[in-house]
Amino acid sequence: MSRQTSRREFLQNTSAIGAALFVGGAVDLRGQERSANEKLNVVSFGVGGKGGSDSSHAAEFGNVIAICDVDRNTLDGKAKSKGFENAEKFTDYRELFAKHGKKIDIATISTPDHMHGPITLAAMRLGISCYTQKPLTRTIYEARKLAEVAKETGVCTQMGNQGTALDSSREAIAQIQSGVLGTLKEVFAWSNRPVWAQGPGRRMTIEKFAAQAMAEDAANEKRAKEKKEKVPEKEAEKLIAKKVQEIAKSLERVDWKAWLGVAPPREYWPGLYHTFQHRGWWDFGTGALGDMACHQLTVPFASCGLRDPISVVAKSTGHDFDSFPASSIIKFEFPETPERPAIPFWWYDRKGNKPPMEVFAKHGITNVSDSGVLIVGEKGAFYSSDDYCGVYTLKGVDKVKVDFEKAENKGNNDLNNMYELFRAKRANDPKIAKSNFIDRAGPLTETILLGNLAVWAAATGGAGGEMGDWGEKVEWDAKNLKVTNLAALKTPKVADLIKPVYAEGHKLD
Repeated sequence: MSRQTSRREFLQNTSAIGAALFVGGAVDLRGQERSANEKLNVVSFGVGGKGGSDSSHAAEFGNVIAICDVDRNTLDGKAKSKGFENAEKFTDYRELFAKHGKKIDIATISTPDHMHGPITLAAMRLGISCYTQKPLTRTIYEARKLAEVAKETGVCTQMGNQGTALDSSREAIAQIQSGVLGTLKEVFAWSNRPVWAQGPGRRMTIEKFAAQAMAEDAANEKRAKEKKEKVPEKEAEKLIAKKVQEIAKSLERVDWKAWLGVAPPREYWPGLYHTFQHRGWWDFGTGALGDMACHQLTVPFASCGLRDPISVVAKSTGHDFDSFPASSIIKFEFPETPERPAIPFWWYDRKGNKPPMEVFAKHGITNVSDSGVLIVGEKGAFYSSDDYCGVYTLKGVDKVKVDFEKAENKGNNDLNNMYELFRAKRANDPKIAKSNFIDRAGPLTETILLGNLAVWAAATGGAGGEMGDWGEKVEWDAKNLKVTNLAALKTPKVADLIKPVYAEGHKLD
């Protein structure tokens, strides 16, 4: 059977397979028990960048049978690495599942954000346990859906927020849950990201490039005539031809259609989206908030009950609804719970963009880190100067004795986080993985991504790239994933950020 035929059959039958196999609970599609010493079969989607280390960590505990990456150079390079010599190579995730689906135990998904949801959903519907990088998804609905499908299928899951596997972060959660800070008042997080390009007016196409090149020729000619100098040779045609050749050369190695995946079509441009730059685009990424808050909120989310915010509002340096702003400030409001009063959570991104100094001075903090977390209670404060809450201090109060489950140490927190999924799979107990989609990763991602609705509604920046005024407040019904004041908002397409529309050939619901 041809690979193309297999993919078509897979796309047609995935829904039926899922419905037939998962009624009444989880089923092992492999249909066989593995001995304690037999390695689990692993596949990896995205094997460059963070995917390079994720796939290598998985290879330490499992048998890698296939790898998938849209960049053939990255794919070929990884295939030469130890543990990947026998892995079959793919550029389209659907072809990999069509051929190997029933043999796979665990999949790692470390692609650009917009492909986390579709690949992870396809895997779970085939009974495959998943290690998916943060942010878990690009949109709020996808995060809810992944948690639902994880529960329906019973597969084991883990998000790649490796700070969850740090003993320090687990201890910090237990300290705060003990009530050592007293009544919780406020939460702050700030990040030095983005470290990738974002900001309005960044999209480039051949048409735009050609117009700029021709305009430059015209400007050069005008300057020469005004100065009565020799008119320089026109360069536009040569520049355009060179760029066309560069693009064609790049597309020999990059499967652009597979890279776009579920996203709306757009013209490929070297270096603008691939590699790493996807984070700064609304269609593909989640900005600094989605990238880093999944790390930084591990402790506040679990210890302060930061679920189901009721509203969010933001200000930004401005954006064009295509690329994220260079910087933003976001305020989330959380309702009262039986454990704490209503509290706000403040987010700041871009190096140097931090909460007011008086917030720290109250607690004797004078040298504020570039990224960090501050949780304020009536008795004292928790301060971490680390992205993962790997280092923290309590201000104004002393630590108390607490019990918490330590991670099994395999060398570092990245490895520990990966190994936790393998432990869960071996034991057939999804709860062993602390950042599983149902209890932690899905709800955490939902909370975080709500902030991007407010950033979308704060598109107007200040003069000279400064922070603009507060945008429109988005009022939120977390249970039903609805903006309750949508009719009153003047910003267009706010609701479109909640649930994506997948391109044909990919399955969401």
